[in-house]
Amino acid sequence: MTYRTVKQLAPAAAPEELFTGQWQNRPSVLDDYKPYLDDRWREGCTNAWKLWEEIIPLGYKGSYQRVRAYLHDKRTSPQSVIARPPTPRAVAGWILRHLETLTETEQLQLKAIRTRCPELDALTRYVRSFATMLTGRQGERLPDWLDAVRQDDLPSLHKLAAGIDRDRDAVIAGLTLRWNSGVVEGHVNRIKMLKRQMFGRAGFQLLRKRVLLS
Repeated sequence: MTYRTVKQLAPAAAPEELFTGQWQNRPSVLDDYKPYLDDRWREGCTNAWKLWEEIIPLGYKGSYQRVRAYLHDKRTSPQSVIARPPTPRAVAGWILRHLETLTETEQLQLKAIRTRCPELDALTRYVRSFATMLTGRQGERLPDWLDAVRQDDLPSLHKLAAGIDRDRDAVIAGLTLRWNSGVVEGHVNRIKMLKRQMFGRAGFQLLRKRVLLS
């Protein structure tokens, strides 16, 4: 045993504390369904068998014993046992994706988050409203969207609104007209890729030839 390990374990007051942190973060097939179990527990449903039956239609493939063990920990632990919160990256992905592409578990988790956090609930509404404008070419709705954003207490969106305002006409045109600069941006990205590939390996003439022939 190294000195570093001894120093780390020395403060433990009981043998059980030596194992703290070793297994808590291991992924489990139940992880995605723990928020649902937590909500039902708070609603007063503590029957493990009933809750196991409820999460099976949601896609749970694990055993009843795993559900029972999780609820047993909630009953006996001196501290409240709750599900590990989703990462910010996961929540951002749920907000940005179409609702129909989310699994039932993801929809339940996102609903729970929006219920507990009014700011994220408002942000989700604005993101999806903007996505509708973008995909449906509804640029005429942009001024009303900007006004609603300014009236809400979301500083990060205020900065976005200020940036859009500086090029409002161009943004409205981009959200309305069928023409876009996608083809041009594609060529620019291709040229940048060729430049990175040949950096320090060839001169301008060879780079020019590759750009013209690719």
